Amino acid sequence: MSRKEYLLVITMALAQFANIMDFMIMMPLGPQFMQIFSITPRQFGLLVSSYSITAGLTGFVCSFFLDRWDRKRSLVATFAGFVIGTFCCAISSGYRVLLLARIITGIFGGILGAQILAIVGDVFPYERRAYAMGVVTASFSLASVLGVPVGLYLAAEFSWHMPFFSIAAFGIVVFVLLIRFVPPIKAHLEQQAGRHPLALLRGIGNNRNQQFALLFMFLLILGQFTIIPFIAAYMEFNVGFTDHQLSFIYLFGGAATFISSPLIGKLADRIGKPKVFLIAAVLSIIPLFLITNLPRVPLAFALTITSFFFILIMGRMTPAMTMITGTVSPDRRGSYMSIVTCVQMLTAGVAAYVSGLMVEQLPSKELIHYNYAGYLAIGSTVLAILASRKLVVAEGNLSAEPVDVTTHEVGA
Repeated sequence: MSRKEYLLVITMALAQFANIMDFMIMMPLGPQFMQIFSITPRQFGLLVSSYSITAGLTGFVCSFFLDRWDRKRSLVATFAGFVIGTFCCAISSGYRVLLLARIITGIFGGILGAQILAIVGDVFPYERRAYAMGVVTASFSLASVLGVPVGLYLAAEFSWHMPFFSIAAFGIVVFVLLIRFVPPIKAHLEQQAGRHPLALLRGIGNNRNQQFALLFMFLLILGQFTIIPFIAAYMEFNVGFTDHQLSFIYLFGGAATFISSPLIGKLADRIGKPKVFLIAAVLSIIPLFLITNLPRVPLAFALTITSFFFILIMGRMTPAMTMITGTVSPDRRGSYMSIVTCVQMLTAGVAAYVSGLMVEQLPSKELIHYNYAGYLAIGSTVLAILASRKLVVAEGNLSAEPVDVTTHEVGA
């Protein structure tokens, strides 16, 4: 990987880090929101799902147009809107205002992830893409290791507003890096002339492989977001974590995945993406069951389980996303990945809301029926494994060639 490719990947990872941080920080702050705003698990589930559902709907609308623009310009514009939305969250004065701010942020956050994935797919050929995808995926780990613990600390020392102020400030720095290090990416525009905006939907309707890829994504996200929103609350109210100990979940889990994600990406490039996905998905069933049925146990034991959960969840997402990018040609990749992200975000939103309907809180603050959410996640994971067997990855048979960033001046 050349120096310019490294700079591009790191910049994409930082942009994804800001995006993920904005989404992730909501969940560990769940116990605070439920107490400060006096809201139920169902209302908190709506607070989480509002971002995802809005992001999914926006991603669907934008999927008809994304491949008609220079990827750099659309990414920079979207990221600017995302930073503004995050700032609106920071200055929110109550539950309803924060709910509206989450919707505003979701408008931009949903298509942001799709654009990042499209750029990685355009720049890196399939045989080297999983490693690049693993580096970008490691932004989740970085958010867990640094972002969430720092965010929880700022919330505990100041208020819940401070983490959002910090993300917005960091976003301004990343905005400058995007302008500086992302080259213009226009090769895909040559094949857009005369193409009807609805051609993408017609193409998906006639392509069973891409239909299976969307079903695959739906099941995969359902198999994790039914339990993720309430991990922090369950660990505090049922397992016995303190406010400050909650950050250990993300610190240790994030540190583990920061190391494991690029390694899993390299392994997937070497022995095959479907094989690595299958191993990670099967193993992930174990922590899915354990986390949602965990009684009061020693801190070290609980952290071991949650760390393996993060490793395996991200371990299955890295090869899965690489497989999905390989089902569509580069001239349609931006729009198709926007549809994929739409399915991803809508499913995350629905899953968070459904788990909010399942989980109830007793007067003692303990959560009940969390295990039901776990069983739904396990069933969805099994179905995702079956769907992955139907997926055909085109690999080197797709028509357009990857973008060579070495031919561009950095910051052009």
